[in-house]
Amino acid sequence: MGKTALKRTSLYASGASPVNLLQARFYHEDCLVYDLEDSVPIAEKDAARLLVYHLVKYQRPTDKYVLIRVNGIYSEFIDEDLEAAVRACPDAIRIPKVEYANEVKRIAERITEIEKKAGLPVGKIELWCNIESYLGALNAREIAEADPRVVALALGAEDYTASLRATRTKEGLEIFYARNLVLTACRAAGVEAIDAVFSDINDKEGLMKDVALSKNLGFDGKTVVHPRQVDVVNAAFTPSAKEIRYAKRVLDAVEEGKREGKGAVTLDGSMIDKPMELRARTTLAQADAAGIAY
Repeated sequence: MGKTALKRTSLYASGASPVNLLQARFYHEDCLVYDLEDSVPIAEKDAARLLVYHLVKYQRPTDKYVLIRVNGIYSEFIDEDLEAAVRACPDAIRIPKVEYANEVKRIAERITEIEKKAGLPVGKIELWCNIESYLGALNAREIAEADPRVVALALGAEDYTASLRATRTKEGLEIFYARNLVLTACRAAGVEAIDAVFSDINDKEGLMKDVALSKNLGFDGKTVVHPRQVDVVNAAFTPSAKEIRYAKRVLDAVEEGKREGKGAVTLDGSMIDKPMELRARTTLAQADAAGIAY
């Protein structure tokens, strides 16, 4: 099996925990993020970097989209992180706390330098940019369009709300504007939109409500911090049998209308417009990506 095209779930695995790193590959997440940043104590940064490098370089799972989250752009660790991460050849590098497009450009240029020096294909490694402050949210479109390597923006709610001096709640009203800024920027740039973590790993009902909102808003997936969240989020971002049947009926009606030369097409007494057709095609594309036969 090749790496998944789906980005429903992005599970963090701490570079400071060999057990965590090894176990993470056995869950059902689409994207596996080996972390060098927040989950790694300062005293363990070098050891974690070496461990993640060897794991990704020589023992990476082949059925997942693999990322390495490096330390902050202005941290003392970023140069060594990028050197190791690029040479490990993940599918993507995840950059934390991006606020300006020129930061992305500098990182992309550095990656290109390392690729050339190491004799690696130039441009193959993609970039995910974490939007974790009000400045990042305000500049989201410029960040998304900063470099061809950028394929996704991911909202980080904890740091974002801290930057606003807001209180983080399960209901998420305080991040509603940021969600829309990031999502709109992603759609304008043609990149994937990844929603924020739901922090309470013991609240399954709360997670289900939160991920339902994510899907309804239009996000492509969600970052998760614990394996028990993976299946819940995957299920929410996978079309149901009912949704697939309806999408097929919509497209069948559209095709029948074309064959009959009709200017307007109806289904169950309602007009089928272009947005309905687009949603139906998106639903079936998601089903195809998930390997669902219909």
